[in-house]
Amino acid sequence: MIQSATAPGFSILHTKVLILNRSYMPIHVTSVKRAFVLLYQGIAKAVNEQYQTFDFDSWSDLSISAHDETIGMVNRVIRVPRVILLVAYDRVPKRQVRFSRFNIYARDKLTCQYCHRRLPRQELNLDHVIPRSQGGVSTWENVVCSCHECNRRKGGRTPQQAGMLLARTPVRPQWTPFMQQTFSLSRYKEWTPFLNTVDASYWNTELLEQ
Repeated sequence: MIQSATAPGFSILHTKVLILNRSYMPIHVTSVKRAFVLLYQGIAKAVNEQYQTFDFDSWSDLSISAHDETIGMVNRVIRVPRVILLVAYDRVPKRQVRFSRFNIYARDKLTCQYCHRRLPRQELNLDHVIPRSQGGVSTWENVVCSCHECNRRKGGRTPQQAGMLLARTPVRPQWTPFMQQTFSLSRYKEWTPFLNTVDASYWNTELLEQ
């Protein structure tokens, strides 16, 4: 059972851990809580900055310094791992960004492409730039994020016919927006040796669905 070593410990359980495949390639992120489960089950090993790996018991036996993040277990205090290695996982991310509502919202940054307002997701929908009634198709290049008001105003017309301008021309992303944000904004210093060894094109991929 995992407990808090200190009052803020509960929040640590929900912070991020980088997941590597067996070739030490970054493939995903998970929570500290889930990382401990994978360690305890023997599915993963903890990795330190020197690329050494540790199973649950050997990681638990590591000495703790005043600067280490820790979690209290039932009978011990244990360091928080920031990188784990899946011991039997060789697969790598797919090379195509999935065409999905989530990724279109992410590409357009939850911003209506007609009035330029950034809005909550529930106040947005998807619009076909060239309407389906005029031969438009559902592709990255023809679907944009739109607020309800602009969508009603545009109706079954093209932007030109409705006298509306797109904020930018829609294109197929060369990366998965969610993963780019995850790795660029939420990284820890322990991740750096592994992220820096990966060519930039690696991040322009979509993860395999779990």
